[in-house]
Amino acid sequence: MTRLEKIYKEKIVPNMQKEFSYSSPMQMPGIEKVSLNIGLGSAVANNKVMEEAVKELSAIASQKAVVTRAKKSIASFKLREGMPIGARVTLRKDRMWDFLDKLINFALPRVRDFRGIPDRGFDGRGNFTLGIKEHTIFPELEVDRVEIPKGMNITIVTTATTDKEGKFLLEQLGMPFKK
Repeated sequence: MTRLEKIYKEKIVPNMQKEFSYSSPMQMPGIEKVSLNIGLGSAVANNKVMEEAVKELSAIASQKAVVTRAKKSIASFKLREGMPIGARVTLRKDRMWDFLDKLINFALPRVRDFRGIPDRGFDGRGNFTLGIKEHTIFPELEVDRVEIPKGMNITIVTTATTDKEGKFLLEQLGMPFKK
């Protein structure tokens, strides 16, 4: 059991029970998965960029990243169906908890002039998406070796039914939302 998962079970579950007055422990919102995604439009012209992104995303997630391919051809972007355009990885269980711990306690505080995360990334069903401008904030990457800093999206999928429940859960885990 990871450190963050232990905190969830020992401290957050009773707090949520008190806050939302759940009658059954099965109603308790939890985190289902975390999805990391890097979109690379520049990979159409340069395949080396794609290989580098997959390697870096795999290092960040501690799990092999998968190349995502274009579903449609778009002539104005010089994009053909089936061309590689990004990389993604989905984390569950222990790797998910380890990544969240690393994100909340190490990576986000390394962002320059960090004042908190805006809470407008909720989708109406308790899931949260966070965009990061530079993926070099993660400790696994050596900033000197990264040729092109890339942006990435992090989606935290919860079992919460409302944004209020999802935000409360993430705040209790230590997600630094803006006040």
